Amino acid sequence: MLKSRWFEVVCFAVAFVIVHAVLWWLTSVTANLPLGDVTITYRRWIETGLHAHSWVGIDSDWVYPIVAIVPMAAAALGGVAAIGTGWLLLMVLLDAVACWFLWRFRALGVRVVWWWLVFLLALGPIGLGRIDTVATAVALVGVAYVASRPAVASAVFTVAAWIKVWPAALVGVLLVLRRGHRRGVLTGALTVTALVVLVDVLFGGAAHLLSFVGQQSGRALQIEAPLATPFMWVAAAHVPGAAVFYDTEILTFEVSGTGTHLAAAVSTPLMALVVLAGFGLAVWAVARGAKRAEVAPVLALLLVAALVATNKVGSPQYIGWFAVPIVWGLVAGRGSARRFLPVAVLALPMAFLTQLIYPAYYDQVLTVQPWILVVLTVRNVLEVVILVWAVVLVVRLGLGAERSRDTDGRPTVAEGRMDA
Repeated sequence: MLKSRWFEVVCFAVAFVIVHAVLWWLTSVTANLPLGDVTITYRRWIETGLHAHSWVGIDSDWVYPIVAIVPMAAAALGGVAAIGTGWLLLMVLLDAVACWFLWRFRALGVRVVWWWLVFLLALGPIGLGRIDTVATAVALVGVAYVASRPAVASAVFTVAAWIKVWPAALVGVLLVLRRGHRRGVLTGALTVTALVVLVDVLFGGAAHLLSFVGQQSGRALQIEAPLATPFMWVAAAHVPGAAVFYDTEILTFEVSGTGTHLAAAVSTPLMALVVLAGFGLAVWAVARGAKRAEVAPVLALLLVAALVATNKVGSPQYIGWFAVPIVWGLVAGRGSARRFLPVAVLALPMAFLTQLIYPAYYDQVLTVQPWILVVLTVRNVLEVVILVWAVVLVVRLGLGAERSRDTDGRPTVAEGRMDA
């Protein structure tokens, strides 16, 4: 038994090294600068801080929460010129730490970390080349504590949210669905936030602490966003006024044309509506007897899918967010793992299509070539399919629990325990 365990550890370690070596190699040989954000943008921010003593998020407004500067600065410890190498080393280390925390969890007899490794390979170099990698790895560590220590999970999710905002939704899931642990969940989140605010204020960044909140408000539709897909096809048809352009302020490619401004304006309220509806459905399902531990990862998936599918920003690294709720669902028990198996499988081609879009053939996306627009459309449809799947599953959990109550006349022992 001991030999077989060591053999499994060695096999996974070898696979981990191979996958990350391939991803590292792809960052250097693939077209369209998959590590460009690190070697150009992150590097410029750190150089400005070191040489001009003007730090983004502290001395000026910034697009990211303030803790995001920490891994960027850490990657430059070996010299700003070598920030690319430092970044990749740091990402590999963070992924290894996340795997170490998740190693004990299995889904249907298979360790869940194997799925994540395959998902990273499918996603490609973008899985290492953005700040989202840090937030995702940290959030995966939080998943390891959801069932046993929700206060710790909340604190870890909050750390991730101060790197990239989206993990705040995971804290919301715990607040809504861990009824007997809400004080601990709230304490964990507020403690981390208080520490972040205190350090930021001591460094003189109070005026810019929340500047990231409004940084995305004025932008148009990014070309990869699901809401932009119809307009990309219009641009491919050479309709006057419809075109891809580069926003020099936001530093991203967007699409113009009739209706794009309206779609961009609708995006935020649509996102808010879907998120609120998701919370409402989860509360409804639990009120009818659905197990909180089973509803929680589905709600997390629904929220992440909503943040991606209704977003006017469609950055390829957003697909990496799906790993967190999917892993959560796979580790939440045999029943949950069975329910999440289809979406875990579906996420793999979605990730691979994303790699084709960026970085592999991004130049052809920019010139709206029809074949790559088909790839983009299919990928975006999969995002919406996962969102719809999560909504349907929450409803089914609620209806199934209600039928069970009608049959038995009382809640099960497991339901009572999960409500504690």
